[in-house]
Parts: sequence; structure tokens; C-alpha cells
Amino acid sequence: MTTVLDPVALSARLQAGEAVLFPTDTLVALAALPQHAGQIWQLKQRPPDKPLILMGADLQHLQQLGGVQWPPQALELAAAHWPGALTLVLPATGPLVDQLNPGGSSLGLRVPACAMAQALLRCSGPLATTSANRSGQPAATTAAQAAACFAAQAVPLLGPEPWPAPSGQASTVLGWSGGGWQVLRAGSVSLP
Repeated sequence: MTTVLDPVALSARLQAGEAVLFPTDTLVALAALPQHAGQIWQLKQRPPDKPLILMGADLQHLQQLGGVQWPPQALELAAAHWPGALTLVLPATGPLVDQLNPGGSSLGLRVPACAMAQALLRCSGPLATTSANRSGQPAATTAAQAAACFAAQAVPLLGPEPWPAPSGQASTVLGWSGGGWQVLRAGSVSLP
């Protein structure tokens, strides 16, 4: 049986080391605190060489993190598109990179345009996230689909239900390197 909890109670479950499910503006997210991110790869049955995204409640939430390089162009895009369906992959070092992108030198960052997600993120702090689905399967777009994906593990959900409808399309992912942007995944945000 899936448990549905408010942001404060769900944040307590995160602090206890559990993974959780919550809505975003794009797809349902499977999330954990960065130090407990390893379970996300296990739950999804996902290869560990696929990095996770760090979501925060707002730009300032993410700027406070150590080890992330914020070129002015990244701050401009974040100001224009956050909250929203844009993930910025920026050069980074330190424990968060080790936890979310083992062996890598960058970190994917996003602020979702979903009030429920932002309320949870304000309680929990930034979370390691990915879409709620088994690797290679379609991503969940509803609480029921997400709960069914992880029913055996009884991953708790953010309440109340029903959740706001997501776009169903993954975020646009832009990577910064060598002084410019590269589109790593086309998504719901179109950029010139």
C-alpha cells in the first residue's frame, strides 16, 4: 500500500534515507537526498553511468551549493526559464558530483514549475531526482502510475492527490562546456 504524505512528513521520510515520488511540471519524479541517491539507480534498475538531476526550490537554493561553476550565461538562462522545464548541466566538483554523477565533472540542475514540488523542496532541501519509471520503460505522468512502478518497494507519495497534470515531456537539457551550450536532450523548452 502506497503512503501519501504532506511535504513536512515526506521530508522526514527523506531525512530518514527513503526515496519518494512527487509531481513536477514535466514528469513524476523519483527522488532522494543526494547522500542516499544510490537507491534511485537500484529502484529504477538503471545503469549507474546515467547521472541524476539535482532539483531545488529556486535558483538561490541551488546557487548555495558548493562546487558548481555558474557562468553568467547560466544565470541568465536560469533567470529566464526557472522555475521551468530546463535542466542546466554545469561544471562541478565535490561530493554532490560524486553522489549524482559518479566519475563525472558536471551536475544537472533544475527548478520545477510545480508548487507542490517547490513546497517539498523547501522542506527537504535539494534532491537527487530522475523520472519515475523502470529503466527503459515509459515515464510515469500520474501518482497511480508512479506508485504502480514502485509498488513492491512502497515508495511514498507527496500529497494531496490529485496531482497537477504534468506536460508529459522531459525537460530540455543544456550542457555548458568550452564557453558555449550544447543541447544534450531536446525537451519542452525551445531555445533560440
